[in-house]
Amino acid sequence: MTLPPDRNPADEITEPTSESLPSEVKATKQKAAAKAKVPRVTAVKPSTSTSNKDTPKRPSRSKKAATPVKERSTKNGSVKAASAAQESAKPKRPSRKAAPETTLPVQASPASAFTDDDTLNIRLERYRDDLEGSLTRVYGQQVEWLWPRLERLMRRHLAERPYDLRRLDEARLLRPDWLQTPEMIGYVAYADRFAGTLEGVGKRLDYLSALGVKYLHLMPLLKPRPGENDGGYAVQDYRAVREDLGTMDNLEALARELRGQGISLELDLVMNHVAEEHDWAVRARAGEGKYRSYFLLFPDRDRPDAYERTLPEVFPEFAPGNFTWNEAAASWVWTTFNSYQWDLNWANPNVFVEFVDLILFLANKGVEIFRLDAIAFIWKRLGTDSQNQPEVHDLTRALRAAARIVAPAVAFKAEAIVSPENLTAYLGKRDHHGKVSDMAYHNALMVQLWSSLASGNTKLFEQTLASIPAKPSNTTWGMYVRCHDDIGWAISDQAAQRAGTVGADQRAYLSDFYSGQWPESFARGEVFQANPQTGDKRISGSAASLAGLEAARTEAEVRLALARLKLLHTVTLGYGGVPLLYMGDELALLNDYSYSAVPAHAADNRWLQRPLMDWARAEQRHDISTPAGQMFAALQNMIRARQTLPHLHASIESEVLPSPNEHTLLLRRSHPHGQMLGLYNFTPEFQALPAELLRGVVGAYPRDALGGYFWNLTNAEVALEPYGAYWLIEQG
Repeated sequence: MTLPPDRNPADEITEPTSESLPSEVKATKQKAAAKAKVPRVTAVKPSTSTSNKDTPKRPSRSKKAATPVKERSTKNGSVKAASAAQESAKPKRPSRKAAPETTLPVQASPASAFTDDDTLNIRLERYRDDLEGSLTRVYGQQVEWLWPRLERLMRRHLAERPYDLRRLDEARLLRPDWLQTPEMIGYVAYADRFAGTLEGVGKRLDYLSALGVKYLHLMPLLKPRPGENDGGYAVQDYRAVREDLGTMDNLEALARELRGQGISLELDLVMNHVAEEHDWAVRARAGEGKYRSYFLLFPDRDRPDAYERTLPEVFPEFAPGNFTWNEAAASWVWTTFNSYQWDLNWANPNVFVEFVDLILFLANKGVEIFRLDAIAFIWKRLGTDSQNQPEVHDLTRALRAAARIVAPAVAFKAEAIVSPENLTAYLGKRDHHGKVSDMAYHNALMVQLWSSLASGNTKLFEQTLASIPAKPSNTTWGMYVRCHDDIGWAISDQAAQRAGTVGADQRAYLSDFYSGQWPESFARGEVFQANPQTGDKRISGSAASLAGLEAARTEAEVRLALARLKLLHTVTLGYGGVPLLYMGDELALLNDYSYSAVPAHAADNRWLQRPLMDWARAEQRHDISTPAGQMFAALQNMIRARQTLPHLHASIESEVLPSPNEHTLLLRRSHPHGQMLGLYNFTPEFQALPAELLRGVVGAYPRDALGGYFWNLTNAEVALEPYGAYWLIEQG
């Protein structure tokens, strides 16, 4: 499809069957008119039929639907509803003066049961602005034809939602902060590397429960393309499970089993792209206009070259550039990540509808949390890096609203590994405040943990945290020490300057330190995707190997390595939000160098930190004479302490208390139950702090929630042990 040079292909969609797309300029002019012309969605009067075939027309704003009035429960406990007319026909309640001596039960009047239509209409009224308003900002007048499709879709999925998940919906509506509580602990694993199959995962739930895990993130398990597939992120079929793991029925059964143990299931939903083997891409190559418009295809290099001038490269070593020529499609295809991962055109409303359908389908299988993978990349704009665009947040808000209408138990986690100044937008800023994703990765916290561990200095840590705006109080951070991915040194030049250093120098130092190239480094990692143009060098490696356990040769070195690991985990567990434990970190698993013998993994050293679960080592978890036993016991103690502290509810922010000692980090949490102060020493030496400073926050005799003993802060100074970590709680 050839486009004039002054038009943006990302804004070129009108009707669902048309290949002729409106220009960006025209779309922009239509938005104001669309706002006035598109009628608001209001509640629809419940139908007397149980059929879902006929979709009611969208009434105008002035026509309010009759609101059902609830009655008292019947003998069998079911609650019935009566219409307004039936309610007016009920006997008048007698006045107090005329009341009989004995109160008789009120008889329920005839009424139909509370229906799916009632539920849908109430939720539509609640989330109408989030859904319709956000879509109008993105798609303008196209919402006219888009809305009936969405309503049919939501109605169908609500009707298909299983009873136990409906019950979970009601419980979550009564406790909307379920993801923010201190009890919430996440565990992240590849199903096959953790337990072989989905059924195997179900047999290991006691292990997770012993750690205190409350939600399980199983890494990509939807059907990927054969062969190389970016660790599962090149999805061929969102409605099927990898055959070696099991079936969709196995996934549904596992989700039900997890719920039975109070554990929520999280899955990855790849948003930016699909595998070139996906049915949409296959049909696009076959020439079907509808599906060609699902992607960003260009007949020549004119537009790709214009975009490339401002686009970064994600994989400069093995996937340079952002466009790939495809002979069958006779087009240059936008491929941000790998040549076999085709970027989707989210400017096409049909793509939005497809993903609403997928989210609700998987939610009805028991998925409770969706990790929105590569969400930052979904909107393209010429002259920018095509990340963090405003439309990303409009679309996420609309997806969240659709999920809330059908499956209120569902939550979104944004996989947005972006700069600190862009991060809070994924939880909602201004009009989107608290209405976008429910959780976002606190990537900056993770980067600064490793930065301070290497340098022994926390000034950059303080400056970075202080630069991040407060998040909405109904959202949460996802904090982590390590994950399946590489570490990119996302360090702001401005924050580095305020801390008295140079951003580029610090990034280069960290890459050298954690790849073991820096003199006296304790780390054993590998450089991932070095970019000679920018000087960026990311790092792969497990937490234990990066913290020095692999290089340790003496008992003293082992103790120091474990102390570093405990420090990092204590900061994440004490920050507030959802701590995410990556599989094997609870046992201090080392790098797995066998990845190079697997053809599909050999070119990607991120498999260093993706080992098979070592269940023989796991048997040592109760033996505190072993590193695995010491790490497991320490994490258990931290988690148990955390789960008793209301101070760690995610609605409360951690605030930096500037430290007079540049080797220590002080984080304060102000809760109605009192003050909490986290003290962290990032060096292998004792570090002193003035007691007066601490006393001004938590009083003279605070309790350390980790050690279980009281501190006396009436002296002049206190000394923090090497790599020491403490949670001081103010006493009433």
